[in-house]
Amino acid sequence: MSDQIELRHLRYFLVVAETLHFSKAARRLGMAQPPLSQQIKRLEQMLGHALFERTTRGVKLTAAGQLLARRARSTMEKVDEDLAQVRRLGRGEEGTLTVGFSGSVMFTELPAAIQSFRRRYPKVELRLRELVTSAQIVALLNGQIDLAFLRDGDPTEGIRITTLSKEKYVAVLPEGHPLTRRSTLSVKALEGEPFIMFARRMGPLAYDRTIACCERSGFRPNIVQDAPQWLTLVRLVAAGLGVSLAPACVARVAMPGAVYREVKAGCRTSIDLGVKMGAESVLARNFIEIANQHLVR
Repeated sequence: MSDQIELRHLRYFLVVAETLHFSKAARRLGMAQPPLSQQIKRLEQMLGHALFERTTRGVKLTAAGQLLARRARSTMEKVDEDLAQVRRLGRGEEGTLTVGFSGSVMFTELPAAIQSFRRRYPKVELRLRELVTSAQIVALLNGQIDLAFLRDGDPTEGIRITTLSKEKYVAVLPEGHPLTRRSTLSVKALEGEPFIMFARRMGPLAYDRTIACCERSGFRPNIVQDAPQWLTLVRLVAAGLGVSLAPACVARVAMPGAVYREVKAGCRTSIDLGVKMGAESVLARNFIEIANQHLVR
């Protein structure tokens, strides 16, 4: 027989210590009294000290038993707390999740998804990182982020990309531009205008889709300026440096001097979810479930 004290010995002992009655303790534990008495005697033998004074009128704790009761109670509370934390981690209710996102995706329902996630999983540390699409792909592959919300995610080996939604484009025009007198525009109407766009290296597929949208209308845009962020791009348009085509959600950015017009075209830009293959955690799945409720359409 092993001389190792097990957690079950402490549990048995604590129930007897609380009830000071072997029969009541056995009923609470769902076991017969003789095996319980044997386990307590075994514990006393392993410790080398009596834990209970047994009399015809019942039992009471010895000094050693009182000390063990205090320490065992603290130990079992810590064990229960640790096991509960393990269960929470297993369910994705605790831990750290790092989510990357392209700037324009923040103008969609992603903030609402983030709020819902934080409300449902308050113990999860949610870290948010704004990165251009190409940088998110690298961060996924390197394990620096767990999920990526991409603008036109580029197909990449080792990354599973799922399209959540597709958006139309809008024209971004400086206030006072002749085209602002129209409520809707054709892409062709932008031919010959100076364009402000992202550099291709920041999101190759997003860049190529915008260029292709113009080329289907018979022209290649004259790009006069790169912009690192959508807010910068809109500000440059407002300053009169050029025009742009942007995802429809960017029209939520109210910028003095900038005007948005709907574009009549079959072109679409997508919001995609990127996950490294084989690295999807329970935390990530929980976030994806909520994101789907807000973003998929």
